[in-house]
Amino acid sequence: MKPHPAFASIEFSSVPAGLFAADALLKKSPIGMIRTGTIGGGKFLIMLAGTTASVAEAHEEALFHGGLQTADDCILPDIHPSLYDALLGNVRQMGEGPLWILETPTVSCNIQAIERAMKGVPVELIEFRAGGAQLGGRGLAILQGDLYDVEAAQEIALASLETRGIPAQHRVLTAPHDALLQQISVSTRFDRAQALLLEGETAS
Repeated sequence: MKPHPAFASIEFSSVPAGLFAADALLKKSPIGMIRTGTIGGGKFLIMLAGTTASVAEAHEEALFHGGLQTADDCILPDIHPSLYDALLGNVRQMGEGPLWILETPTVSCNIQAIERAMKGVPVELIEFRAGGAQLGGRGLAILQGDLYDVEAAQEIALASLETRGIPAQHRVLTAPHDALLQQISVSTRFDRAQALLLEGETAS
């Protein structure tokens, strides 16, 4: 069970603006969780959680102080439990079956789109990456499930992004190779990947 019902994320195009907004919202609202930091591309990200009222108040305060330096944001009054876990850095066990990979220009729009997909169909969130230097501040999510559900999740998430005119890069892997599943079972980050020896051709 998730410890906090509501969640919000706010991205800033300036680190000073993000830190100022974080300080202001902490002084304004009794939220239950905050996670902040730079995410690449010169952006600063705030994630926060708590009661519905406290998160709404903190979110509004952050937007007020961020002003024109607010790059993107989202607020989820009743966040999906598995998404909440993933945003705190918890990784789910990689299973078998099709994958859908979604990359978006911001973290917040990815969070919102993925949550709508997860609430709409029974898919598992295998990994969520909130920017980072390797992604240039973009958001990345990987969903897994039956092909029908994965394709339905794709449709729901893309519709959410299209309503805001947000472009996205995405692909469905209908039958991912076992070696690929093994490679990304820990993370899609290259610096965490182990070299995997395969039974391919060797020089004679």
